[in-house]
Amino acid sequence: MEKHRCAWCEGDELYKAYHDLEWGVPVKDDATLFEFLILETFQAGLSWITILRKRENFRKAFDHFDYKKIAKYGQAKKDTLLQDAGIIRNKLKVNATVTNAQAFLKVQEEFGSFSKYIWDFVDGKPIKNGFENMGQIPANTELSHAISKDLKKRGFKFVGSTVVYAHMQATGMVNDHEVNCFRYEEV
Repeated sequence: MEKHRCAWCEGDELYKAYHDLEWGVPVKDDATLFEFLILETFQAGLSWITILRKRENFRKAFDHFDYKKIAKYGQAKKDTLLQDAGIIRNKLKVNATVTNAQAFLKVQEEFGSFSKYIWDFVDGKPIKNGFENMGQIPANTELSHAISKDLKKRGFKFVGSTVVYAHMQATGMVNDHEVNCFRYEEV
């Protein structure tokens, strides 16, 4: 019997796999939180499936999202990235990735981990929403506005409220699986 999934992932096997295995699963390790933050940054203005299809290219191009290495990227590395057809070649987003890695390290220094910092916004546990269909799921919330504002204050770039809410969904800070989706109770 076919499992019922959230409507947004139907029609593409990569989307289904991402939905079934990753989306909405609480992520507490800094490396994965950083990866999703960068992928969400590059997704701004594009479809998520575009990013998923280029994910492995992003991993190779950005040293497997090693934020300590990325924080030290100089102009030569940025220029190389802007020539890489396997990723989204957007100068502002490439520069933001370096800036965000540097800000990420500062947050780790202040809070002990980025995970502690970001998860404190939800008291360490996911917000479980109860949406019946895609149309009910917001693009952003008051909480994503507050997190966005705080991230920007800390020097992060391309972290508007909608990007932050997508990050919250991807990393399980909110459970926005449709209530009839088989993953709703699992995550």
